[in-house]
Amino acid sequence: SGGPFWNVLKGRKDGRISKASETINLPAPTFNVSTLIQSFTKRGLGVKDLVALSGGHTLGFSHCSSFQARLHNFSSVHDIDPTMNPEFAETLKKKCPKPNKNGNAGQFLDSTASTFDNNYYKQLLAGKGVFGSDQALYGDYRTKWIVESFANDQSLFFKEFATSMVKLGNVGVMEKGEVRLNCRVVN
Repeated sequence: SGGPFWNVLKGRKDGRISKASETINLPAPTFNVSTLIQSFTKRGLGVKDLVALSGGHTLGFSHCSSFQARLHNFSSVHDIDPTMNPEFAETLKKKCPKPNKNGNAGQFLDSTASTFDNNYYKQLLAGKGVFGSDQALYGDYRTKWIVESFANDQSLFFKEFATSMVKLGNVGVMEKGEVRLNCRVVN
């Protein structure tokens, strides 16, 4: 699928249990830019890290439940989120009708979903961000310039993504835990 390369630091300790409740630490697809920045800042990550790591959605898929609110009864004034490209919204409405009886229905977050590239950012410029939180990155002065930079320069995106992945890998490093001999199995 291509994409950048970075050195992953060795020796990070893993916990011995997994908690589903910890997924609450992941940014929601409905977050606005201020909430996203706050979420990343709490972890020692900056605005550029936020936009770069969001580019990981270039390989993502979402079920309708994560973005359906943007397509139906969005507000008292707009049925569809006005930041969304109208033709794209109609395509999504066909995949995710209301009510939606197909729990597996959804949309790739990028039109080149099997390739790690900067197309995700180009999609945002065209109003084709699936998540409201993604599209918001192009609508806010604090992040718009970074989205535009990454849309226009894939090498820059790759460089910043790799840098941000290293920083993310250093978030929440535990002193307790274990270095696994096999990452899939507790020692």
